Amino acid sequence: MKNKERQIREYLKYLRLAGMRQSYKEITRLAVKERLNYEDYLLTLLEEEATVRHNNRINRYLKASKLPLEKNLDNFDIKRLPLIASQKLNALLDGGFIDRTENLLVFGNPGSGKTHLVAALGNELIYLGKRVLFTKCSLLVQDLLNAKKDLMLAKKLKKLSKFDAIIIDDIGYVQQSREEMEVLFTLLADRYERSSIIITSNLPFSKWEKIFKDPMITAAAIDRLVHHSVIIELNIESYRIQHAKSKTGKTK
Repeated sequence: MKNKERQIREYLKYLRLAGMRQSYKEITRLAVKERLNYEDYLLTLLEEEATVRHNNRINRYLKASKLPLEKNLDNFDIKRLPLIASQKLNALLDGGFIDRTENLLVFGNPGSGKTHLVAALGNELIYLGKRVLFTKCSLLVQDLLNAKKDLMLAKKLKKLSKFDAIIIDDIGYVQQSREEMEVLFTLLADRYERSSIIITSNLPFSKWEKIFKDPMITAAAIDRLVHHSVIIELNIESYRIQHAKSKTGKTK
């Protein structure tokens, strides 16, 4: 009996069936106790393997995403959103816009909740099995520029193409050089109609020439982003200012 148990473990290890390897003994005991037939026993083992693989994949995706995991849907105050923005967010939560390679563009003043909204959405997308990357715009353009200087930009773009969605937070918050914005445009063009981009910005499109430094590149960037996109505008008061006002009111 011990020899058979050892052989089973070796085969499960060889086949990389970690979930079944961890649980088959307990499932076998329950199967005997509950007199499961062979099909039910096998189904239970396969379900356990699928669950372990799913959980491991989600954990890998979360780690690779670099998302601020504390910014999730559970602690996002959706009641602060304008009705249209709330409706759009709810429609995005099934992940269908990723399958359609649509972009999401979120505009609003500093403190309006843009980053929390896209981070919370990113978390939900990962649990739907989507690969997501979160990055500040300033860090992304530096990575792209360094890759270009090392003649590795094509390799970097290929690596980024593995993500179903890239969240670029705070476009325009810090003014970049023209050379940096050119590599950002290269990324936008590379992902056009192939994968989704999620962007937050405190600048409306009318001021994006400050970002891309050139009217032609600005128009081309906006055209690619808007062609297949959902736009959410958060014309609401800063959460921090609102919180400060509420504290001031309580102390009066």
